[in-house]
Amino acid sequence: MRIDFVEVRNFRRLDKIRIDFSQKTTLLVGANNSGKTSAITALRYFLILKKDLSAFDIPLTHWTGIDKLGAFFEKGEPEDPPYKWKDLLPSLDVWLNVSEGEIHHVSHLIPTLDWKPNEGIGVRLQLEPKEPAELIKSYLKAKSTACETLSTKQANDDEGAGQAERKETCKRFALWPESLMHYLKQRMSSLLTVNAYLLDPSKKAAPKDGVAQPQELPDGAEPLDENPFKGLIRIDEVPAHRGFSDYSTTSGDGDVSEQDARGRKQVLTAQLRTYYGKHLDPLKAPEPSDIRALEAIHEAQIIFDERLKDCFKDPLCELEELGYPGIANPRLIISTSLKPVEGLNHQSAVQYDVAPMQDKNAVSPYRLPEQCNGLGYQNLISMVFRLISFRDDWLKVGKAARAEGETEGHLIPIPPLHLVLLEEPEAHLHVQVQQVFIRKAFGVLRNHADLKDDSPLSTQLVVSTHSGHIAHEVDFAKMRYFRRHPARNPGETPTSTVVNLSEVFGVPDETARFVSRYLRATHADLFFADGAIMLEGAAERMLIPHFIRNHYKKLHSCYVTLLEVGGSHAHRLRPLIEHLGLNTLIITDIDAVDKSTSKKALPQKSIGLITGNNVLRDWHPVEDSLDKLLDLKEEEKEKVYGDSFGIRVAYQTPVKVTLDEKDGFSIAFPRTFEDALGLHNVELFRDADGLGLIKKFKAAIVNNKNIPEVHRAMQTALDDATKAEFALDMLYYKDPESIQVPEYIRNGLEWLENILLQRQQEVLMKGENGTAAEKGPE
Repeated sequence: MRIDFVEVRNFRRLDKIRIDFSQKTTLLVGANNSGKTSAITALRYFLILKKDLSAFDIPLTHWTGIDKLGAFFEKGEPEDPPYKWKDLLPSLDVWLNVSEGEIHHVSHLIPTLDWKPNEGIGVRLQLEPKEPAELIKSYLKAKSTACETLSTKQANDDEGAGQAERKETCKRFALWPESLMHYLKQRMSSLLTVNAYLLDPSKKAAPKDGVAQPQELPDGAEPLDENPFKGLIRIDEVPAHRGFSDYSTTSGDGDVSEQDARGRKQVLTAQLRTYYGKHLDPLKAPEPSDIRALEAIHEAQIIFDERLKDCFKDPLCELEELGYPGIANPRLIISTSLKPVEGLNHQSAVQYDVAPMQDKNAVSPYRLPEQCNGLGYQNLISMVFRLISFRDDWLKVGKAARAEGETEGHLIPIPPLHLVLLEEPEAHLHVQVQQVFIRKAFGVLRNHADLKDDSPLSTQLVVSTHSGHIAHEVDFAKMRYFRRHPARNPGETPTSTVVNLSEVFGVPDETARFVSRYLRATHADLFFADGAIMLEGAAERMLIPHFIRNHYKKLHSCYVTLLEVGGSHAHRLRPLIEHLGLNTLIITDIDAVDKSTSKKALPQKSIGLITGNNVLRDWHPVEDSLDKLLDLKEEEKEKVYGDSFGIRVAYQTPVKVTLDEKDGFSIAFPRTFEDALGLHNVELFRDADGLGLIKKFKAAIVNNKNIPEVHRAMQTALDDATKAEFALDMLYYKDPESIQVPEYIRNGLEWLENILLQRQQEVLMKGENGTAAEKGPE
């Protein structure tokens, strides 16, 4: 048994999304505020902590609808309300994949007599009023009371000076509840509940344009009587906030209670103590192997009691001299109660041996408590130990089974599915540890003899992350990308959809293999960026970040990833970019080619040259004529995909170059980034001191009389040059701020800056009037 997919509806910025679960590890990725945390939170709330759902989990867009619903009932119209509760409140649909041999687990969830296992089992968890009529009745009563109180106050106001001002103030002032949404903010936990409903497998529908299509429940559908997943799914989570603190937060040698009062959090000690209590404590369901330990504890207790009796002999004698205990009073006895678990209840229960002895059996005198280790290793140890604990709790390892009351004749069944939610495992971990952890995490959850390949027990791990390093260690087909969408109408909030990257990487064709290998080789943070720049070569990769830093301050503050991919391969990323919906600037070379000989040529107009660039020919603008490409308007270089995102190409365009003021300017047609840079910076190279191409460009400018000759000399120099060395020389000999950015790159960077700022402004402007941009968690 496993979860096929879940559909989240009306939860924060998640309007209607579908998350397909892989069989083992599912990785949630996306830029900041794209909804990853909201998705994990929705799973947590609906599956574990239903009472934690609050009014702020309802999308802000639906607050207006709830208020309209309240206003409708205030008018006394009992029928045909403008909205249904289920259309406004959050819900979670869970679809299970069940095999023939597991039908007995889901017998209470089979929807019809002709149901077949391959159809799956669907359950909706819906937040809704416990009693809709009672909710409206209680709201109207509270609203009526507030209105009567305000009316009485206004009637009693003295007439005279200031009356107009008081009336104006009263218009702006209102008692609770102002509206139905205002009422729910305070009373939601007592008025709303999560009910479960069976879904119809025949009505399952695939998402459209990334938007989930959850089925509508029939009118009069009856909720299930109890938790539908009880005994089916064990759910554990490792939240993002794991409560670590370092040693500097405390001082002194106080006991554990004193340290806790100062805010100290001994996470590892608490985890070990809990694990010991559940699975290892010899006092719980003792076995023959525990007898020796229990005898030792008993003997120690007797010896300690004798020592206490001897120590307290004199004080107790003094007490007797005062007349206690006397004749009828009980005698005072001092005794101990030693419990094994209490041996872990102190600040040094977990220690680190910082100077191990050569003799492994020897006790090292150099040990430090857990708080003295780095936060990264504390986090790593804690996460791994939690996964171990989750697994052993699920399987009832050790004492856990008998502690729950199992006997030989009465075994408590183990849930067939174990779902583990893990948020942001990268916290405090350096790159290599992140990668090792994500590779091993699922293996830790399955590292038990009862969980081998043929086991009927399943485990699914769902991880949310902001780390590109973790993303590169997971098969891309197992990743789910949260794609942000701007608000479509005034007063609405931005939303997100989820892209199943198996649609891009799931088919093992040449393109999918290339994209996967390329992303793993470059470690691009493509899945976490606001925008992307695809570059032609190494020189652009080195210099363009400096152009952005020095000339495009606003763009420099955006989250933009740079991908160096040659013109012959850049178009292969098209399916991925279009699935991600990422605003992308493609800076490429025009690659002029003689059509008759298929050889490279210097760009010129009106001689029938074509481009050899696959991006320009096959992606956008889908044109191979060099003349048409050179005449293309700047706005025509953008390809818009609906209203959500676009891509833009930037390639070399004609340049007005002045070699000598008295001769005026000439038109040059650069072919590559390097000669475009040279032609835009004639004066800089004329006065430059440097080696390699810098020296050759200077010679081309100084030793030639006109621009065509200068350009040919630059092209000759480029034929046998190392372009990466040219970029390094430019950074070494020249301040990047003094370099003129080639016009085609400047236009492209301005486009990307404007479109990313526009996306930000859409959120900010709607947020300012209080109707859109969501604050707080994703």
